[in-house]
Amino acid sequence: QVRLKESGGDSVQAGGSLRLSCAASAYINNNECMGWFRQAPGKEREGVAAISTGSGSTYYADSVKGRFTISQDIAKNTVYLQMNNLKPEDTAMYYCAASALVPCGGWWYSGPMYNYWGQGTQVTVSS
Repeated sequence: QVRLKESGGDSVQAGGSLRLSCAASAYINNNECMGWFRQAPGKEREGVAAISTGSGSTYYADSVKGRFTISQDIAKNTVYLQMNNLKPEDTAMYYCAASALVPCGGWWYSGPMYNYWGQGTQVTVSS
């Protein structure tokens, strides 16, 4: 069982930055896909970014490309999401997820492909 815990959510003004962290109790085989998802009230959950822990390959939703950066610290079993130039539409609960099956691929944005989920951290961006 892998436990994931997110932190770093906060309330910021538009144009501001936040860094979210996702601490995993362990990487299963150092070849996981770690993803960030978000869900705003009344909206479907959407994939934001993902990283293959083995290769370091990264994936982004079009809506966050150029503003968000996903990274990892393997020694700390931690994945980060640096969010810059935040917009009100980025307001959501952000969740970290891990897929222990295979590295990230074209499916990275599909929630059902992930085995483990954190409890989420709230990001609120005001205009």
